[in-house]
Amino acid sequence: METFLIKAAQLVLALAMLIVIHEGGHYMFARLFGIKVEKFYLFFDPWFSLASWKPKSRKTPKLDKDGKPRATWRDTEYGIGWIPLGGYVKIAGMIDESMDKEQMKQPAQPWEFRSKPAWQRLLVMIGGVLMNFILAIIIYIGIAWYWGAPNVPFERAYLGFDFAPQAIEAGFKNGDIPLAADGKKLESSDPNCLMNVVMANNITVLRNGTDTVTISLPTNFPLSLGDSIPFITMRQPVMVQETMRGEPAAEAGLESGDLILAVNGKDARDYNSFSTLLKENALTQIEVTLLRDNDTITVNATPTEAGRLGFKLVNPYDVYGYDDIHYSIFEAIPVGIGNGVDKLTSYVKSLKFVFTKEGAQSVGGFGAIGSLFPEKWNWRTFWEMAAFLSIILAFMNILPIPALDGGHVTFVLWEIITRRKPSEQVLEKAQMVGMCLLLALLIYANFNDIYRFLIK
Repeated sequence: METFLIKAAQLVLALAMLIVIHEGGHYMFARLFGIKVEKFYLFFDPWFSLASWKPKSRKTPKLDKDGKPRATWRDTEYGIGWIPLGGYVKIAGMIDESMDKEQMKQPAQPWEFRSKPAWQRLLVMIGGVLMNFILAIIIYIGIAWYWGAPNVPFERAYLGFDFAPQAIEAGFKNGDIPLAADGKKLESSDPNCLMNVVMANNITVLRNGTDTVTISLPTNFPLSLGDSIPFITMRQPVMVQETMRGEPAAEAGLESGDLILAVNGKDARDYNSFSTLLKENALTQIEVTLLRDNDTITVNATPTEAGRLGFKLVNPYDVYGYDDIHYSIFEAIPVGIGNGVDKLTSYVKSLKFVFTKEGAQSVGGFGAIGSLFPEKWNWRTFWEMAAFLSIILAFMNILPIPALDGGHVTFVLWEIITRRKPSEQVLEKAQMVGMCLLLALLIYANFNDIYRFLIK
């Protein structure tokens, strides 16, 4: 019960922060352009709210340049709803989740969303996504500055590295461990380390764990890489962090801390080799050799149709052992930006799996998100998860789906390009369709959580 409460507290705190920042982005741009915001709510408040506050109006209202009353922050009701599924800002003159059709029947007012030029409405709609991505970058910068960034020295990465095809043609082999460039020891903590490798004439590597080999790089090696930078990737050991209920790994008896060594007698110590062997033996019983508490044992398991056993991996840094590289605040800025961009890129690439049968079954709701947080409160992990969720929230909201920010952006862009504004009837119907789709997805995702917990 204590573990559940700790994870739930981290989830609620992270979501509350991200929602406020997201809606604050919409609010900030709306206020910047003099648009009236009627409500600003954390969580949803149908029928009643947990708390609300409405500032007192000024005795003498502010006027715009035309002498008409100007919208201010005092026009907004601020509150906390009772359904923790998101939040919203109710912007005057906009067709949104409030579906305030009566307001839309009235003549347009100068302080309303619909009265503003398209470029202003566009900025209002992307404000939430923009603020979420900026928040993630700021968090990653803060983590790099306060805690530093984990770094695995090359010599500790005993499984070696995988290389791009161009590097293999130049003489590298998958599994090599770079040691020196032109006789100078390579330090993985050096931000110019990979550039030193690319620009060197000779690279010394450790091959097969015992042999020291010198590779003479061709003069055109930097140009041959093209967009294959970074051309080197640290191999990930296959260590079990946690098995998933009802999946083959749990049924086979795999436990937290197990280190996979082989599949059907073939080396499977790195994740790429392991996943390849699983896909080759999908729906077929295999022998998995692993190391558990210094004992080598073998268990039988049957990979799924997609070639998976169903367990979470331990971070390779924790397997190899790492040192923290500490940065000044100015050094942390490019590190934080790089981490944010890398996380976004990795997440977007991973979405292709959602459109497979197994990917759809793995979609999760709040339970799945909450399970990503650690069982014990750890501020560094909390902020890392908050930053990652902020990136997910930003990307998902910018998708061109009606009812999401991306749907509104799509209609505004259509208006800018065609110089024709979609009718309010079209916007209302699109909003309804989008809300139904999102509600169905929400129900499906959380049903998957319940199914996995109670049945699997």
